[in-house]
Amino acid sequence: MKRGLKVFVSLACIFVIGLPLFSQPSSRSVETFVLDNFDSSDSNEWTWNVNSSRFVAEGYPKTGYYDGIPNSLKPLRRPDDPDPKVFGVKTAFNRKGDNWFEVYPSKDDKPMELPFIGTVSQIDFWVWGANYNYYLEVLVKDALDRVHVLPAGSLAFHGWRNIVVNIPGWLQQHSHLRSGPENMRFVGFRIRTDAEEYVDDYVVFFDQIKYTTNSLAVIYDGYELKDVDFGDSESDSENEVEDVGGAEWKNY
Repeated sequence: MKRGLKVFVSLACIFVIGLPLFSQPSSRSVETFVLDNFDSSDSNEWTWNVNSSRFVAEGYPKTGYYDGIPNSLKPLRRPDDPDPKVFGVKTAFNRKGDNWFEVYPSKDDKPMELPFIGTVSQIDFWVWGANYNYYLEVLVKDALDRVHVLPAGSLAFHGWRNIVVNIPGWLQQHSHLRSGPENMRFVGFRIRTDAEEYVDDYVVFFDQIKYTTNSLAVIYDGYELKDVDFGDSESDSENEVEDVGGAEWKNY
């Protein structure tokens, strides 16, 4: 009886002492963010544009938003969601060879790089293949402003396919510098033709671009102070340098 009581008391003590430890917030918060689902062309501050290599045929590429959705995404829709749309591109080239075109976010007719939140583990999207021997690549820019090309596989298949691209661990996603970009950014997609594949008529569609990330990876105690405006910034800020106790701040 006494032995059982001692065991009970010991377990109770461990629970009480260890409770604060187990109740601490986790340093990991794995979340999924949608970059674009294409259902509403005016829901973002950017649009999508296409750039092609030199032998693109006159009048191409053509782009647009079209009715459609992968079957696997239909059960996830809610009654109040807008009609599903996808983004499509049609291209044609005047000759076979090393042809390519890029699909990228654009604002005011200029490329716009979309910053990621946290430390990204993978990029996930749907692409509609026309069963041509073309190759898809994802373009990202790291925190040191270097563009990286991540292979996403062949487009030699019919219909929709969910593509998942893992982010290499060696890719520098964050910078400790106060100047310049803080995080990795999404640049766009690049599609390359096989040298022997037909290039006179090709279409591709994209839907629901999202990514998985540890959103708390770069959040720390006092994080909000890193962007305080000390009065030497050209941009307006709610935070201003003030006199404290009637004394002026001076730099030495």
